[in-house]
Amino acid sequence: MADLLAKGSASLAGLAGGLGFRLAVFAAAIFLAVRLRQGRGWARVALALTLGIFGTLSLVIEPVRWLMEGNSIIEFFAGADAMTLAFTFSRVLHLVAVLGAMALMFSPGANAYFHGAGRSRRPRR
Repeated sequence: MADLLAKGSASLAGLAGGLGFRLAVFAAAIFLAVRLRQGRGWARVALALTLGIFGTLSLVIEPVRWLMEGNSIIEFFAGADAMTLAFTFSRVLHLVAVLGAMALMFSPGANAYFHGAGRSRRPRR
Protein backbone atom coordinates (compact mmCIF):
# COMPACT_ATOMS: atom_id res chain seq x y z
CA MET A 1 0.00 0.00 0.00
CA ALA A 2 2.85 2.38 0.84
CA ASP A 3 4.36 1.65 -2.56
CA LEU A 4 1.09 2.54 -4.30
CA LEU A 5 0.90 5.82 -2.40
CA ALA A 6 4.54 6.69 -3.06
CA LYS A 7 4.23 6.05 -6.79
CA GLY A 8 0.86 7.80 -6.99
CA SER A 9 -0.65 4.85 -8.87
CA ALA A 10 -3.33 3.99 -6.32
CA SER A 11 -7.01 4.25 -7.05
CA LEU A 12 -9.51 5.22 -4.36
CA ALA A 13 -11.13 1.78 -4.55
CA GLY A 14 -7.76 0.04 -4.23
CA LEU A 15 -6.79 2.16 -1.25
CA ALA A 16 -10.16 1.65 0.44
CA GLY A 17 -9.95 -2.11 0.01
CA GLY A 18 -6.42 -2.29 1.39
CA LEU A 19 -7.25 0.04 4.25
CA GLY A 20 -10.39 -1.93 5.10
CA PHE A 21 -8.45 -5.18 5.18
CA ARG A 22 -5.76 -3.69 7.42
CA LEU A 23 -8.34 -2.23 9.78
CA ALA A 24 -9.99 -5.64 10.09
CA VAL A 25 -6.63 -7.29 10.81
CA PHE A 26 -5.77 -4.65 13.43
CA ALA A 27 -9.21 -4.98 15.05
CA ALA A 28 -8.80 -8.77 15.23
CA ALA A 29 -5.27 -8.37 16.64
CA ILE A 30 -6.52 -6.00 19.34
CA PHE A 31 -9.37 -8.37 20.21
CA LEU A 32 -6.94 -11.28 20.49
CA ALA A 33 -4.42 -9.23 22.48
CA VAL A 34 -7.10 -8.29 25.01
CA ARG A 35 -8.12 -11.93 25.34
CA LEU A 36 -4.44 -12.87 25.59
CA ARG A 37 -4.03 -10.42 28.48
CA GLN A 38 -7.03 -12.04 30.16
CA GLY A 39 -5.19 -15.36 30.08
CA ARG A 40 -7.18 -17.02 27.32
CA GLY A 41 -4.96 -19.76 25.91
CA TRP A 42 -6.93 -19.96 22.68
CA ALA A 43 -6.01 -16.32 21.97
CA ARG A 44 -2.33 -17.17 22.26
CA VAL A 45 -2.70 -19.99 19.75
CA ALA A 46 -4.85 -17.85 17.44
CA LEU A 47 -2.29 -15.03 17.47
CA ALA A 48 0.54 -17.47 16.81
CA LEU A 49 -1.26 -19.10 13.89
CA THR A 50 -2.66 -15.97 12.28
CA LEU A 51 -0.33 -13.06 12.84
CA GLY A 52 2.68 -15.16 13.79
CA ILE A 53 2.66 -17.31 10.67
CA PHE A 54 0.72 -15.31 8.09
CA GLY A 55 2.02 -11.99 9.39
CA THR A 56 5.59 -13.19 9.10
CA LEU A 57 4.96 -14.53 5.61
CA SER A 58 3.48 -11.19 4.54
CA LEU A 59 6.64 -9.45 5.74
CA VAL A 60 9.14 -11.76 4.04
CA ILE A 61 7.47 -12.99 0.85
CA GLU A 62 8.02 -9.81 -1.16
CA PRO A 63 11.74 -9.44 -0.29
CA VAL A 64 12.33 -13.17 -0.91
CA ARG A 65 10.59 -12.96 -4.28
CA TRP A 66 12.69 -9.89 -5.12
CA LEU A 67 15.90 -11.78 -4.27
CA MET A 68 14.78 -14.82 -6.28
CA GLU A 69 14.42 -12.55 -9.32
CA GLY A 70 18.19 -12.08 -9.19
CA ASN A 71 18.38 -8.72 -7.46
CA SER A 72 21.30 -7.86 -5.19
CA ILE A 73 21.11 -6.62 -1.61
CA ILE A 74 24.30 -4.60 -2.11
CA GLU A 75 22.84 -2.87 -5.17
CA PHE A 76 19.60 -2.28 -3.28
CA PHE A 77 21.38 -0.39 -0.48
CA ALA A 78 23.61 1.45 -2.94
CA GLY A 79 20.61 2.81 -4.84
CA ALA A 80 18.13 3.24 -1.99
CA ASP A 81 16.87 6.67 -1.00
CA ALA A 82 16.02 7.70 2.58
CA MET A 83 12.35 6.71 2.29
CA THR A 84 13.21 3.24 0.99
CA LEU A 85 15.76 2.74 3.77
CA ALA A 86 13.24 3.89 6.40
CA PHE A 87 10.63 1.47 5.03
CA THR A 88 13.17 -1.36 4.95
CA PHE A 89 14.23 -0.62 8.53
CA SER A 90 10.58 -0.58 9.66
CA ARG A 91 9.94 -3.94 7.96
CA VAL A 92 12.99 -5.52 9.63
CA LEU A 93 12.02 -4.04 13.01
CA HIS A 94 8.46 -5.34 12.55
CA LEU A 95 9.76 -8.81 11.74
CA VAL A 96 12.02 -8.81 14.82
CA ALA A 97 9.08 -7.69 16.97
CA VAL A 98 6.82 -10.46 15.63
CA LEU A 99 9.46 -13.15 16.15
CA GLY A 100 10.22 -11.82 19.63
CA ALA A 101 6.55 -11.76 20.56
CA MET A 102 6.14 -15.32 19.32
CA ALA A 103 9.04 -16.48 21.50
CA LEU A 104 7.77 -14.57 24.54
CA MET A 105 4.19 -15.85 24.16
CA PHE A 106 5.45 -19.40 24.62
CA SER A 107 8.21 -18.79 27.17
CA PRO A 108 8.14 -20.58 30.53
CA GLY A 109 6.89 -17.41 32.24
CA ALA A 110 4.04 -17.06 29.77
CA ASN A 111 3.16 -20.73 30.15
CA ALA A 112 2.98 -20.27 33.92
CA TYR A 113 0.78 -17.20 33.46
CA PHE A 114 -1.67 -19.04 31.24
CA HIS A 115 -1.81 -22.08 33.50
CA GLY A 116 -2.36 -19.83 36.53
CA ALA A 117 -4.93 -17.68 34.74
CA GLY A 118 -7.11 -20.72 34.11
CA ARG A 119 -7.29 -21.43 37.84
CA SER A 120 -7.92 -17.81 38.83
CA ARG A 121 -10.98 -17.50 36.55
CA ARG A 122 -12.84 -20.25 38.40
CA PRO A 123 -15.53 -18.93 40.72
CA ARG A 124 -14.59 -18.88 44.39
CA ARG A 125 -16.87 -20.44 46.98
